[in-house]
Amino acid sequence: MTQLALVIDLNVCVGCHACVTSCKQWNTSGSAGPLTDDLPYGEDPSGTFFNRVQTFEVGQFPNTQTVHFPKSCLHCEDPPCVPVCPTGASYKRAEDGIVLVDYDKCIGCKYCSWACPYGAREFDEDRKVMTKCTLCVDRVTDKALPEAQRKPACVLACPAGARLFGDIHDPASTVSVAITERAGYQLMPEWGTRPANHYLPCRRTQITLHAEDLQRRDNPLKLDGKQPEAPHLEPGREDYAT
Repeated sequence: MTQLALVIDLNVCVGCHACVTSCKQWNTSGSAGPLTDDLPYGEDPSGTFFNRVQTFEVGQFPNTQTVHFPKSCLHCEDPPCVPVCPTGASYKRAEDGIVLVDYDKCIGCKYCSWACPYGAREFDEDRKVMTKCTLCVDRVTDKALPEAQRKPACVLACPAGARLFGDIHDPASTVSVAITERAGYQLMPEWGTRPANHYLPCRRTQITLHAEDLQRRDNPLKLDGKQPEAPHLEPGREDYAT
């Protein structure tokens, strides 16, 4: 049985958010949209996103490393969001394993959101329905597109090639080979949901640090002795003289 999924290489992801913006654009324009943005330019903006990138700094100075961690629906092989749905709006496709939401049946009760241990469900405040990553199902199944283009928008947009897409049940597929050869792992397997999406681990880069590398460099303007003088305060004034 086919199980389509993403494999994300954390060692390659640069946190550029191209996957986030391309996902938003494609799905807003397609069968999943519109994905609502609330006060996008206000003090407290919010919106509906199928894909988000979380950035962490790990380690202790000076041996630190930045990790960019993209996260979306993992299209679990045993998705806990499906059986809790009282209307059957959440379902898993038998032909390719993609987990979807039928908006016509969804009543916005948020049971699926509570059941998902990964926080991958998004509630659309305008339409009052639950939304989520569809793996761009309308794109990957479109026979009118060239085969090379039948991939999720995030995969096609990634400039670093950090996102792979394919059938993880096919041992000869690119994703299966990457998982096997590069120690791909599932997110929080202890929940027993069997996430289809996998991650390739971020490999630590060995860096040799010298004592002088940790010292603050002199201001280059001071090297020739011609840096501008600091402005002087006039007597009785608290601001700088002009």
